[in-house]
Parts: sequence; structure tokens; C-alpha cells
Amino acid sequence: MRYVWIAVAGAIGALTRDAIGRAVGVVRFPWATLAINISGSFGLAVLLTVVMHRRVPAHFAAAVSIGFFGAYTTFSTFAWETFDLSRTNRQPLAVTYVVVSIVGAIAAAWLGHIGTRAIVAKG
Repeated sequence: MRYVWIAVAGAIGALTRDAIGRAVGVVRFPWATLAINISGSFGLAVLLTVVMHRRVPAHFAAAVSIGFFGAYTTFSTFAWETFDLSRTNRQPLAVTYVVVSIVGAIAAAWLGHIGTRAIVAKG
């Protein structure tokens, strides 16, 4: 049953990612992927912080972390978009994208963890 829940959550994550990509549309800078990866880093940190305090069943945590966030966030698209920015002579944008993506995702994970830890500690 674990695999079914991971697959269902993965489908929801992929569809959510697609909807955000369609809403943002094609632009000169990969805003959709940036927002998805940063929000996914935040969301995963929230989930895993709750899991550390054993507040959710393991099968739910696996479905959401592996399924939803695994399908929702994307390293391969980030890599391709960085390559494409460089390939089309937009190296400064490529560097900006890499730095903002990495720093933003780590900061989002940290904020998700710190904020959730404070809430879970009270409860």
C-alpha cells in the first residue's frame, strides 16, 4: 500500500508543478522552477521536522516526501534551464539563477525547520 500512496502523492505533486508552470508561462527567466524548488524545500523541511517529532505516520511521511515533493521539485529542470541560459549567452542570468536557487532553497528549508520546530515544541 505504501507504493500506492507514494504514486498517488507523486501524481498530485507532478500535476501541481505542471499547473504552476502553466500559470507562470514561458518567460525569459525560469521563475516557475525557482518558486517550485524553493517552496518545495520549505514544505519538505516542515514535513521532516514534524516527522522528527513523530507526529505523523511513516507511510504518510513517505508518500508526501518521496511522492509529492519528489515529483513537485525538480533538479533536472533546474539543470537544463541553467544550461539553456548559458547556451543562449545569458551567463549572468544563469549564475544568478544558480545562486538564488541554492541559497533560496537552503534558506527556505532552514526557515521551514525553525518555524515548524517552534510550533511543534509548543504542542
